[in-house]
Amino acid sequence: MSRTCQVTGATPGFGNSISHSHKRNRRRFNINIQKKRYWVPSLNRHVTLTVSARGIKTIDARGIDVVIADMIARGQKIT
Repeated sequence: MSRTCQVTGATPGFGNSISHSHKRNRRRFNINIQKKRYWVPSLNRHVTLTVSARGIKTIDARGIDVVIADMIARGQKIT
């Protein structure tokens, strides 16, 4: 499973870690991905989503029905 948020589409970022001597090494900035299970009244079933912390806040603000409708409109598979 790739570390991608199903709601926001966020993916890991890449950059450098810089030591005290200013030596640069490549690193990866992972996002805070969590599996969450939501009840969707419009589908009359539970849906398990892989979402980031910002995705959870988006669901809380807009509502799960609106977010799921947007995901279906984008052609994303809902499990």
